[in-house]
Amino acid sequence: MTSLEKIVHLSTQSKYDVIGDEGTIFKDIDLSKVDTLGQGTKHDICTSSSTKREVYQDGILGNVSRSGICHSFTPNGRCVSMFKTLFTNYCTHDCKYCQNSKEYKGTKRIYSYTPEELARLTISLYKGNYIEGLFLSSGISSDEDLITEKMIETLMILKNKYRYAGYIHFKILPGVSYEHIKQASEIADRLSVNIETPSDAYMSELSSTKSYINDILKRQNFIKKLELKKNLPAGQTTQIVVGACGESDLDIFKRMLKEYKEMILKRVYYSVFSPVSGTPLEKISAQPTWREHRLYQMDWLYRVYNFSEKEIKIAFDDGGFLKNNDPKLKIALNTLDSSFDPNEASYDELLRIPGIGPKSAYRIINYRKNNKIYKKEQLLNLGVQLKKALPFLKVNGWEYTRIDRWLECNQ
Repeated sequence: MTSLEKIVHLSTQSKYDVIGDEGTIFKDIDLSKVDTLGQGTKHDICTSSSTKREVYQDGILGNVSRSGICHSFTPNGRCVSMFKTLFTNYCTHDCKYCQNSKEYKGTKRIYSYTPEELARLTISLYKGNYIEGLFLSSGISSDEDLITEKMIETLMILKNKYRYAGYIHFKILPGVSYEHIKQASEIADRLSVNIETPSDAYMSELSSTKSYINDILKRQNFIKKLELKKNLPAGQTTQIVVGACGESDLDIFKRMLKEYKEMILKRVYYSVFSPVSGTPLEKISAQPTWREHRLYQMDWLYRVYNFSEKEIKIAFDDGGFLKNNDPKLKIALNTLDSSFDPNEASYDELLRIPGIGPKSAYRIINYRKNNKIYKKEQLLNLGVQLKKALPFLKVNGWEYTRIDRWLECNQ
């Protein structure tokens, strides 16, 4: 049962009442609307990375740094339990994979919130301890500026009327004006525009109503300029729907590089394609979930481990795809000709060994300042994944042969 389904279920058990501001009961909440607009964000990723936001005033809600508040951040800053919803599921675009598309042939009801209604529901769920932040997206009508105005009005009500200062991820709609993006940047922690595909050519296969360059990349550039001026707390992100139009993993990798280098994004997210009945792509096979996982590993090697573009390209096969195995392992098998002594290897050398990440590499370097590493148990205690790492290490003079490495790593 998803978080949204739990909310609907619990609300049903309480006869459709949701606790609101100052103990008020909001009766007759349309739970089918809540469920439909929540499910409409199927391809949106609401995971958030680190934020430098701080709240100093008293008497407000949603301070992520104050103890006693229900926000929960992982060590890398990931905010969980977001209320992820569309403002409306009415859309005039024709994206072939989407259940909100005008090309969708299935039965659906069109729903829209009013700004006040969505603000009240958000604060109710927050006070009920169901959510820890808001992720707001929307279907796109012929007037994206009008929809964005209503979305921004929702945030203003949350901020000004309900004194909400919690985390907000705001989806910028393709084609929306610079002024509306600027207004959103002054309220939200994070902004994002979905690029969906790696290139304009692939976008033309998915939609005839979106301009990849003008509606999407140009808006990303607006956000970049605003962030450089204002320092948007959690920056800009985007996401790609993986496998909807036959693109290779290498195509995605090349777009990822452009997003990080040219748009200065904090994160690129990957949402594996799964067909929706009633859409033009309903008969296209779903992509395996491991493909998404391997793309995240590839992304991590570039963004966190600082592997070079040349190194990472080793992980792709001749067709430009990743296999269902650790790309770092494939890179290591093709580039590491000799074993490393953990007492002598540099930080960068340690990072290139499978089973050793940034934290364990730092621990090894700090530990060996006062201790000699001569047993594999010492490495295990420092957080090293021994099965992956040992074939590439020389511990107390002992090391694997190259064939031993290959056999061990491919079991």
